[in-house]
Amino acid sequence: MRVIEIHEPGGPEVLTPATRDLPRPGPGEVRIKVAYAGVNRPDALQRAGLYNPPPGASDLPGLEAAGEVSALGEGVAEWQVGDKVCGLLPGGGYAEEVVTPAAHCLPVPAGMTLKQAACLPETFFTVWSNVFQRGGLQAGERFLVHGGSSGIGTTAIQLAHVMGARVFATAGTDEKCAACVDLGAERAINYRSEDFVEVLKAEGGANLILDMVGGDYLPRNVKALADDGRLVQIAFLQGPKVELNFAQLMMRRLTITGSTLRPQSDHAKAEIARALREKVWPLLEAGRIAPVMDQEFPLDQAAAAHARMESSAHIGKIVLRI
Repeated sequence: MRVIEIHEPGGPEVLTPATRDLPRPGPGEVRIKVAYAGVNRPDALQRAGLYNPPPGASDLPGLEAAGEVSALGEGVAEWQVGDKVCGLLPGGGYAEEVVTPAAHCLPVPAGMTLKQAACLPETFFTVWSNVFQRGGLQAGERFLVHGGSSGIGTTAIQLAHVMGARVFATAGTDEKCAACVDLGAERAINYRSEDFVEVLKAEGGANLILDMVGGDYLPRNVKALADDGRLVQIAFLQGPKVELNFAQLMMRRLTITGSTLRPQSDHAKAEIARALREKVWPLLEAGRIAPVMDQEFPLDQAAAAHARMESSAHIGKIVLRI
């Protein structure tokens, strides 16, 4: 099968077409004939040598894909060969076929294309587990998401809005801010010309913030939170180390938490998949939310897809066509 390998740690140019044997599904796993694979920030971190795959995972990049089940491992009863699925992957998505636990797959929502479905797993697993399960977002609360025009951001805005929260988002251009408002943000803040801390403080503070920036955003996020507010950290584009006044956490009863998806147990990911199928898949099938698509690249242009993502010019998800 055709694959994209990471020739050596480096920039997008180190992504190299290659050929490998088909992977074999183990017990409880399925093999998917990939139609489309999502492109995500962790792929770029892995490519740069900053995010190693967990033990036993494929060394190929790619954490989500959609296609047809092509083989079943021992003990798999919930899927049949030919079923159209999208799946969260431990790695290996930049390939014609990929293996993943059956419990990490979900049906392609009715009325949705495989291209759209390939955009769902990584972002929806991440947003649901961090915003709703870990962050406990409730209807009527003020929710701030940074990077509102990213794949994570566009997903978080829609889900929070449809669940009844008041949504605020940051983005770097007026075009991106307009896209955030179109998706359900009450207010989009251009961080190049406005201070999100002042905007949120004028509203009473954020009850929940989802952040992937880190760096100097951390103390600013603390200032932007309402008393009893929660900050959920899912990445550190500007670094994880910063000086922080922890007395504010005690005096204002703040919570700082966070998670990464890939290292979590298979059981934990299966539980997230079950929650998504129950709570979110009906919203997708009803057309109340949908993935925001940016651009599609053929598999052998994975380097161009990474360059597009790292330019931060995109709005929504980038996919590879296999």
